[in-house]
Order: sequence, then C-alpha cells, then structure tokens
Amino acid sequence: MPENKKIRILQTIRQGKIGGGETHVLDLVSTLNKDKYESIVLSFTEGPMVDKMKEMGVKTYVIYTEKPFDRSVWGKVKDILEEEKIEIVHAHGTRANSNTFSAAKKLGIPLLYTVHGWSFHNDQNFLVKTVRTFGEKFLVKNAKKTICVSNSNYEDGAKRFSMKNATVITNGINLAKFDLTKSFKDIRKEFNIAEDEVLVGFIARMTSQKDPFTFLKAIAKIPADSKIKFLIIGDGDSKEAVLKMADELKINSRVIFEKFRQDIPDVLHGIDIFCLPSLWEGLPIALLEAMAMAKAVVATAIDGTKEVIVHEKNGLLVPVMNPDELANALIRLANDKALRDRLSSEARLTVERDYNVERMTREVEKIYDELYKQQ
Repeated sequence: MPENKKIRILQTIRQGKIGGGETHVLDLVSTLNKDKYESIVLSFTEGPMVDKMKEMGVKTYVIYTEKPFDRSVWGKVKDILEEEKIEIVHAHGTRANSNTFSAAKKLGIPLLYTVHGWSFHNDQNFLVKTVRTFGEKFLVKNAKKTICVSNSNYEDGAKRFSMKNATVITNGINLAKFDLTKSFKDIRKEFNIAEDEVLVGFIARMTSQKDPFTFLKAIAKIPADSKIKFLIIGDGDSKEAVLKMADELKINSRVIFEKFRQDIPDVLHGIDIFCLPSLWEGLPIALLEAMAMAKAVVATAIDGTKEVIVHEKNGLLVPVMNPDELANALIRLANDKALRDRLSSEARLTVERDYNVERMTREVEKIYDELYKQQ
C-alpha cells in the first residue's frame, strides 16, 4: 500500500436508529486508525445514527428500504461503491449484507459480514426459520469473511452450515464514553426518584425479542408498597402493546415510560439495577454499556448474555419468560445493597478486561488488512 493510501471501507447498517448494531458501527468508525482506514457509511433508513456520523465528519449515505434482499436498491449501492472507490464492504447485520453483497460481487470488492445475531431464532415457525436459515447460509457463503460477535452465534451458525471463513470478535465498549469519573445529569431528580428508592432500568427497543412483557409481569408481582421504581426507555413495534399491558396490570404509578434518549450514560448513572429479559441476543451492547457504568444486572440466561454474565459473580441470570424468577431477582437486589455493589464492581471489571472497543477494533483492522492484501 502506498504510504499515504487509505483503505476505503463502506460500513453498511440496516437503519439509522441507534440500537446495538448501530452503536457498534459508531464506535468502530470512531476508533479505527484514521491514518490507515477511511470509512464511508451507508444506512438503509434515516435516524440519529446518521446524524451522529455526519457530526463526526463521516460521509454518510441513506438508501431507504426496510426489506432484506431488496433488488430495487442494489443498483444504487453499486453506484456508491463505484463513486467512492470502495475497497472493502463491511456489512453489519443481515439486511445490510443482503442489500450490498450483489453489488460488491459484481465489482469484485471483498465483503466482510458481521453477524449481530442471526435472523433465524427459535420462536419462528418452521417455514420462516427454514427460509431465514437458507438466507444466512447464502450470505455467509458469499462473504469473504464472517465475524460473529459471540461464541454462541458462531456455534449456532456452524450447526446449520459451513463457517470455515468465520471468526469470533466480541463486541467492545467505548470506555471513554462510559467514564465513571465524569459528571452526569441528575436523571433521578428529573424523574422524581427519592434517595431511598431503588430505580430499575430497562433500556431497549420495544420488540418481542427484548420481551418487555415479561418485565411488566414481573413488576406486577413485586409488592406495590416496595421502594422500587421502574424506568422503561425505548421505542419500537411493541410499544403500544407494552403501554396497554402496563395499564391492564395497574402498574403505571410505579413505571416511568420514556421515548428513546441519546443520553444513555446519564440514564445508566442514575439507575441502580439494569434489567434485560431478552428472548435471544448476539452479544447485547446495552448489557455491556450498563456493566461499563458499574450497574448490577439481571438478565436472561441466553446465548451471548451467558458468555458475559457469570451468575452471582458479575450479575444475576434468570430463565427466559419467567416473571416469578425475574421478580425475585429484582427484589433480592433491591433489598441487598452489598450484593448490588459487589456485582456492579465485577461488572465494570469484566468490561474493562474483556469487552473494550480498542481490543475489538484492532482485531477488525487485522481482517481489513487481510482482505485488502487478497485483492
């Protein structure tokens, strides 16, 4: 590579809203060696992530589609690849890969696929799961290299198709963003949370995957006179149903609902317990962010989450869709500050040691170099 030549990479993601995959892309782009790599971003919807990229001075395109394998956008993707002289396509997630692989293949540009959780999972009917498994097999086969963000994702794929060109690079958190020594907004004051009240936070997209419904059922099982309040932050397809269930369970006086916010470090600083009752995950960024902010965690014992949380050491694990066990874990943590403090301290150490963004980015850069040399 000439001395001043930068490798031009198209980072492509399914949407502009900020979720786990989008946060991953933001952190990767900001941490890459700017002397060696230049990122151009393609999102398939508008949103706060697109705005943040532009604020960072990163050239960002939006081609609107919410469909995977949408042939109507493939020509537009090809135009961007040619115009920007892209040398590597890094597709983050199924939709991004399915809408960029064709153009990359036609132009002979190597494609790197990061799996942030497979599009197939156990709650789907046989036909849907079969079709999506075939789609993932096709995308992995057409990628020069595949990155899985957790060992469980790798193993789930390897059970169904060849993963010979795949590797595991676990997600990393930008610890400068979650610096415990910084000053933070007082969100407890904003939400009128008393000093002696324990605040439990659920910060996630309102989708069936994150299972806010089990969380609400668990809240309903916690005595109404306990000094525990609940903060639910997020938007999504299930938001209306979530609000309806909270009303039916008569728990609105104890639950604060907020739309998605961008001041997540401030929110995490203000809560005492972080809860993530997901049905499945790749390796949840939201979980790692809460741990980076030294929060006691209660999460479901699923795939990628189990790789991070060791029960009773750096968090508590509960079964999926079990409101009784979830309620018991939340009550236990709320009533035992010493346990909360011990788990929160271990959580922070876990992220510092194993899940920091510098480690993740350097590993991704090695793959970029390999792909560039193969051209």
